[in-house]
Amino acid sequence: MNVRMREITLTTPVSDEAIAGLELGDVVYLNGFLYTAREGVYRKVVDEGRGVPDSVRALTNVNFHCSPAASVRPDGSYAVEAVTATASFRFGKSMTRWFERSGARVIVGKAGLTELAYREWFVPHGAIYLTTVGYGMGAAYGQAIKGVREVHWLAELGIAQAMWVLEVERLGPFLVEGDREGHSLFALANAEINRRVADVYAGLPHFALGRFGETTARTDEVV
Repeated sequence: MNVRMREITLTTPVSDEAIAGLELGDVVYLNGFLYTAREGVYRKVVDEGRGVPDSVRALTNVNFHCSPAASVRPDGSYAVEAVTATASFRFGKSMTRWFERSGARVIVGKAGLTELAYREWFVPHGAIYLTTVGYGMGAAYGQAIKGVREVHWLAELGIAQAMWVLEVERLGPFLVEGDREGHSLFALANAEINRRVADVYAGLPHFALGRFGETTARTDEVV
């Protein structure tokens, strides 16, 4: 499979047509609105059956797995200066019910999921996964946040876990890690690495001085 890394701008709520046009490795920027939702929100929506507020569902279908660096201004309004993505594997057991109850179609997070997870949880709901790029990007992503539209469950869950509805302009870059067919960019890269790693070992010179247990053979067990 060829990866082209096109630059794509998506406007929320993201349409089925736009999702269908995305390819693995596309560099994505987001305009419009998205909401943060992690463990606390997932418990309310999935386990307690509270549902995503209607006002939020009308604005967007993009869920960012992250924590905001938020503060309250003297006038009572909110500011979010940065967002720190969290690993999405921790939401795995809830994803099917999350899609059913939230209406989300785009998940943004860190590190991605397996191709099996994409096929079982994402594909049946026409959803895709975008991954953040590298570490330490929270402040850079924060520059694209134009304001806070709504906050839900702040008193119950606290700043990190509450649902923050953010207005964003050119938020990114993100990479399409899981596409609509359930393919994974990381799985593709890992397969390419695995095909070549034996050649890397084969080309290593024998060490002139070695300590006990050192080896240049992949088949050796190192304890």
